[in-house]
Amino acid sequence: MPDRVYPPVIAAAKLMFRVLDLRVTVDGARHVPTTGGAVLACNHVSYLDFVFAGYGAVPARRLVRFMAKHEVFEHRISGPLMRGMHHIPVDRAAGQESYRQALTALRSGEVVGIFPEATISRSFTVKDVKSGAVRLAAEAGVPLLPTAVWGTQRLWTKGRPKSLTQRHVPVTIIVGEPVEPTTDQALRTRMQELLDEAQARYPESGDGQWWQPAHLGGTAPTPEEAAALDARPRDTTEPDTH
Repeated sequence: MPDRVYPPVIAAAKLMFRVLDLRVTVDGARHVPTTGGAVLACNHVSYLDFVFAGYGAVPARRLVRFMAKHEVFEHRISGPLMRGMHHIPVDRAAGQESYRQALTALRSGEVVGIFPEATISRSFTVKDVKSGAVRLAAEAGVPLLPTAVWGTQRLWTKGRPKSLTQRHVPVTIIVGEPVEPTTDQALRTRMQELLDEAQARYPESGDGQWWQPAHLGGTAPTPEEAAALDARPRDTTEPDTH
């Protein structure tokens, strides 16, 4: 399919990284196949994760088609961009159609990006994951690439003000080795291992900081506290993109 929109968007993202002097580190890009389909399954800590998870495939010269909530495609600004980049809309009332589109993309040799947790993790740990990533990889017969991003939550995450002009923020992206599609729990475990690795490598400790998980000495909600927050009515001042 022709890609007239995606390359300029990547160029704009790289410019943003330079202007803000974001210290972006990508490890494991070699695991992204240079041809053929693959499912890239990433943890979710920020509204910007699709930018950085997709950036992890750039060294392999691959464009990731992300599955995202259909409302994003209806927005007057984001909609044309999402459609131009051939991302896949997800209508939770008609999920089978988005699954079919993703399966078709995989079988035609595309890399499809999925956030299996479905929503941003306020605890900055990996939540329970949905079954789509494992099912798609198995049915399409393509590699499943567990992936972790860390640091993006400092720029824009759920329940915190945007900080899109913050400079010098380190961002770590780790693309793991392909795994055999097995169970959702196995995928969740591997994603958490990669997130643990990204957090351990991170050049700033974050002790006592809101953006660090509670088990590492930060003040982020525990998984149990985060679940209680997620159960409350949605704050309509926050974007509902995931």
